[in-house]
Amino acid sequence: MHIQHFAAFTRDGQGGNPAGVVLLDQFPADEVMQRTAADLGYSETVFAARQASQWQVRYFAPTSEVPFCGHATIALGAALAEAHGNGAYPLVLHDGTAIAVEGRVQAASMSAALRSPATHSQALDAETTARVLDVFGYRIDDLDSRIPPARIHGGASHLLIALRDAEALAAMQYEFAAGRELMLEQGVATVGLVHAESAQRFLARHAFAGGGVYEDPATGAGAAALAGYLRDLSWPHGGVLEILQGQHMGVPCRIEVRLGARAGEGVQVAGEVRLHQSGKPA
Repeated sequence: MHIQHFAAFTRDGQGGNPAGVVLLDQFPADEVMQRTAADLGYSETVFAARQASQWQVRYFAPTSEVPFCGHATIALGAALAEAHGNGAYPLVLHDGTAIAVEGRVQAASMSAALRSPATHSQALDAETTARVLDVFGYRIDDLDSRIPPARIHGGASHLLIALRDAEALAAMQYEFAAGRELMLEQGVATVGLVHAESAQRFLARHAFAGGGVYEDPATGAGAAALAGYLRDLSWPHGGVLEILQGQHMGVPCRIEVRLGARAGEGVQVAGEVRLHQSGKPA
């Protein structure tokens, strides 16, 4: 099994979220993919098997399979462009959802853009909101009232908490076991915490204890879900969002999202990619 290592959503050629990429003729046993992801230790590893004109894709975190992963799909786009040339590649998720990724390699630079699954959102009930705030040590008055707590989806489900102050975001911490219990109980990939620097620029952090990782440096699926939620709120996004993540971990990441006005439709999530030279997480 040939494993490629990429960092997706880099910022100024630095940082990025590492992902393992495995291109295959057919999938190995689930246990093999799960063990490979655990051994790599990245937040996700993507396995892609070619079938006729499309690629079947599956994503594994260190402790479980996940339905969709943005940064690993961006890494996959770069890998496919390197192996088969620049262009768009149709993908099929494990549940049968059709998406696509376009990869581009030019000289020393690599980039990719994916089209996400459909998005949807719903307000978070008061009891769950209180539970999340308790786990993360926040209070109601820490919240940004313009963006109420919500359950958001863009290929994977997330809980979202928007904070009024960047300082509160920088102070994020939680007890790993309690966070994992919350995420597994709620059936979400991550708990996303964001701060709106402007209408189009957000700072983000994603706790990922449910997948066996304390914090994810860049979360493309979370970015897609956030964009869909802001659209549902009639937020003045102007069709494009910039999401900066990972800087609190010393791993700067930049995610660009482009979205149309139609509620629920998939969004474009794009970013730069670089080779990740180590087999260990950044």
